[in-house]
Amino acid sequence: MELQIDDSILVKNYIDGDEKALEALINRHNQRISSFIYSKVLDRDVAEDIFQDTFIKVIKTLKRGAYSEEGKFLPWVMRIAHNLIIDYFRKNKRMPKFEGSDDFNIFSVIRDEKLNAEKQLIKNQIESDLTLLIEELPEDQKEVLIMRIYKDMSFKEISENTGVSINTALGRMRYALINLRKIVARNNIVLTN
Repeated sequence: MELQIDDSILVKNYIDGDEKALEALINRHNQRISSFIYSKVLDRDVAEDIFQDTFIKVIKTLKRGAYSEEGKFLPWVMRIAHNLIIDYFRKNKRMPKFEGSDDFNIFSVIRDEKLNAEKQLIKNQIESDLTLLIEELPEDQKEVLIMRIYKDMSFKEISENTGVSINTALGRMRYALINLRKIVARNNIVLTN
């Protein structure tokens, strides 16, 4: 029975100049990473490209000394692959880009009851991005937006809870959406559905 060298030792050996150590890591995790990528993109050529891009990124990070070993080599590589898959879907416009209009509800892009794996991956990323964007809003706008979208409160209920008129609550919601669009545009964020 052959003794298997730990991922962390192979990573260290590769950083120290042993090219064979990287080859051993790739061979060890090839099947799992390739299967994961293919399950999301459902195209062998695209999956192969993303797999190669994943390891190019891994190599660059290791050579830069920017990888901190915590016994989590595979999850780290899977996260890189996951991010590259999302980039692929965004770049190839398999999902429409967000083009806002005044009556467009940005949150409609994240309401989908039955999602396939690709859509679920993108939905999770959008929700994560939106949470960060909402944090940038002024407190009064953020409060109204959260009550309306996440707590599904009517503007009458929002008015009663915040002690402002319904028109003020409507105005804050309108400005919250306008400001979200500005933040999206300023940061060149692509929200897809």
